[in-house]
Amino acid sequence: MAKEKKFMTCDGNTAAAHVSYMFTEVAAIYPITPSSPMAEHVDEWAAKGRKNLFGQTVSVQEMESEGGAAGAVHGSLQAGALTSTYTASQGLLLMIPNMYKIAGELLPCVFNVSARTLASHSLCIFGDHQDVMACRQTGFAMFCSGSVQEVMDLSAVPYLSTLESSVPFINFFDGFRTSHEYHKIEEMDMEDIRPLVNPEWIKNFRDRAMSPERPDTRGTAENPETFFTHREACNKYYDAIPAIVEKHLAEVSKITGRE
Repeated sequence: MAKEKKFMTCDGNTAAAHVSYMFTEVAAIYPITPSSPMAEHVDEWAAKGRKNLFGQTVSVQEMESEGGAAGAVHGSLQAGALTSTYTASQGLLLMIPNMYKIAGELLPCVFNVSARTLASHSLCIFGDHQDVMACRQTGFAMFCSGSVQEVMDLSAVPYLSTLESSVPFINFFDGFRTSHEYHKIEEMDMEDIRPLVNPEWIKNFRDRAMSPERPDTRGTAENPETFFTHREACNKYYDAIPAIVEKHLAEVSKITGRE
């Protein structure tokens, strides 16, 4: 018997937050238009005791700035917690220093971005892709959705892909044009997503967490010849991403019936 479909009327931010909450243990947040509703929804759902895929309520920490939120994401990932954040525009730019570290240390996470114009001669809160394009060189993979239904359907793909590949992702969509556009869409059910999450990916991530029982050295300084070889060592992880993303797109397509 075919499973009954669930529908909801929501905007792109709500759709992104709905899926993000499933995969998140810690959310480090700081509000900025037009991404603020994502963080607000996650905070509200956590306050109401909503559970994620792991049967936990998300721990939400609002920081003093976007830079602080990115630093909290980095620290939380180092401690072995699956972590997300939500931002846009100049807020995303403030996260770039930590993004280099997160990507360089192959820490799986997703930054959810409702893409917005950067302030130049004046501030503008409306959408273009200046902010995410400024992050191409950080080492984050980038995944884009083009409608509210796509955000709901596809936001699981960067989360599944980052867990399998260890490469962090930016999950982005147009600010206002998608983030604040309301549609009646088919809801993604957490129970449909659960079988796609391989426990081995979670274990591999947790095994790399900082622990007094497994002391290691991090944050070192290296000479050029050592730095070069270590920097090149990550190439195999990036080479694997296209196939990993394609696989998870196909898995999600089987659930939704949409390509």
